[in-house]
Amino acid sequence: MERNLLVIGASGKTGGHTTELLLQRGHHVRALVRGLDGRADRLAALGADVVAGDVLDLDSLARATEGIDALYFAYPIRPGLMDATANVAQAAEENGVQAIVNMSQVSARRHTASNAARQHWVAERVLDHAPVPVTHLRPTFFTQWLIDTWADGTGELRLPFADGRHAPIAESDQAKVIAAILEDPTPHAGQTYPLYGAEELDHYEIAAKMSKALDRQVTYVPIELDEFAAILRGRGAPEHLVQHLLAVAVDYRNGVFAGTNDLVKTIGGSDPLDVESFIARNRAAFDLPTA
Repeated sequence: MERNLLVIGASGKTGGHTTELLLQRGHHVRALVRGLDGRADRLAALGADVVAGDVLDLDSLARATEGIDALYFAYPIRPGLMDATANVAQAAEENGVQAIVNMSQVSARRHTASNAARQHWVAERVLDHAPVPVTHLRPTFFTQWLIDTWADGTGELRLPFADGRHAPIAESDQAKVIAAILEDPTPHAGQTYPLYGAEELDHYEIAAKMSKALDRQVTYVPIELDEFAAILRGRGAPEHLVQHLLAVAVDYRNGVFAGTNDLVKTIGGSDPLDVESFIARNRAAFDLPTA
């Protein structure tokens, strides 16, 4: 049955995959984006109803939710999550939205050193009190993280994760779960789903799989938090993100990001992508610069 669905953050990592998948399945998808750039143009070309708006602007969000059956809400690691969540809850209530799929994170909890992770936990509670059924998703680290932290020219993953473990999950696999819930939200109402990829690995094992997929040596180099902070700030990361990543690095060492389950397959309908397959599909992102 065709549904009217809203994807908030449709040009983002999970939102883009979700929008494309829902369109392929024949749904009417309204894609809320902050700016009309090339990513938005691509979604429009696929058939999405692309609208520019901001979740921090209640009026624009209220317009975006008009006539919508269910929505997906994702917010980046930056200030404003609480205001955005309250606006989503209010706009959904005003327009009779029947379900919300909320992207949280595996480290979301009441007592955490990460300001962003604590805000995600509070945001979950805000949505729980709204009169719209909600499903929370708590993924571990995205496989995309390997691209974001790739050090061009060195073949090194310099990260402060010691010998901690997680099962990297691809955005495309999360999109399958998101789409399935948006299509039939009732069985998932009130649920919180931790999401994991195909296999739990430490970063030594991840580097070995990257080496195989890229046919070149990749080495994991464990570093301390102060070096990691310097790397992040050198890349221009805002302090809100730096504080979060330093705190979750400790969480990672302590096993908060570890675990596996079969939810991607049981809800999304197919086995999750493994690390080697993800690297192979995104090999261009790991190509070394030419002189």
